[in-house]
Amino acid sequence: MNHSIYSADRATHWKIVVVALVAGIAVAGFGMTARSGSDEGLTQTARVVKAGKPVVVTSSNASLVR
Repeated sequence: MNHSIYSADRATHWKIVVVALVAGIAVAGFGMTARSGSDEGLTQTARVVKAGKPVVVTSSNASLVR
């Protein structure tokens, strides 16, 4: 038994191609269903945050408002 892909026959190459294709389709299908199935009212909205007064924080955990 030779374990080299170079000396494999045509049927072995086709088996590898088919297994890889089926695995790729399965991963893509799982990804699409996981993405569209988890959209149950969890939409994200952008909020505008206005900047307040500048604050400087030191290592003493005290804040100084300038």
